[in-house]
Amino acid sequence: MAVAKPADAPAAPPPRGRHARAVDPPEAPTAPPPRGRHAQTGKAGSAVALAASSLDLSLQFGEFPGAAVHRALLQKARVRRWMAMALQHPGGMAVRIVGEDEGRALNRQYRRKDYATNVLTFDYQGAPVVLCDLVLCGPVVEREAREQGKTLEAHYAHLLVHGTLHAQGWDHETSERDALAMETVEILLMGALGFSNPY
Repeated sequence: MAVAKPADAPAAPPPRGRHARAVDPPEAPTAPPPRGRHAQTGKAGSAVALAASSLDLSLQFGEFPGAAVHRALLQKARVRRWMAMALQHPGGMAVRIVGEDEGRALNRQYRRKDYATNVLTFDYQGAPVVLCDLVLCGPVVEREAREQGKTLEAHYAHLLVHGTLHAQGWDHETSERDALAMETVEILLMGALGFSNPY
């Protein structure tokens, strides 16, 4: 789960931790996404109330072994429902499901980490319209789901909710308190979607 920096952005040292933040994307709006513990969303207990926003979604699939299974599972209406649950504002988002080669190349380019990670979030704007791209590495998501004893559907739902929250300024790497707040919101949202606690 990472937030990355687009290609044409100025070179800068990669942010610390597993999840890096996008900074100064090309042709992106100038307003930065909200930051901080409860940016734009109020208290963690109000998380389920986030879901009232509309979402313009582009869903893309790269080529990788087993991609047909991921494509069949990730129908656009289903993905839109999961992500919209985590939105406080209307959103324009692209989701791309990639193989390990593309996932590794993106993680190396934007985070200087030479491995494929489960999700990269390129967050461009948090309000009044949430603009972001999420890139999920299908083989990594599938492997993690198996290792964690989750269905592939449940793990994708969680990572899409997680990435959508990141795009609105939620961050679990700033402090233990922020991590607990974000996890609490994720648990509430996943429950509202009919899934069990992802942690």
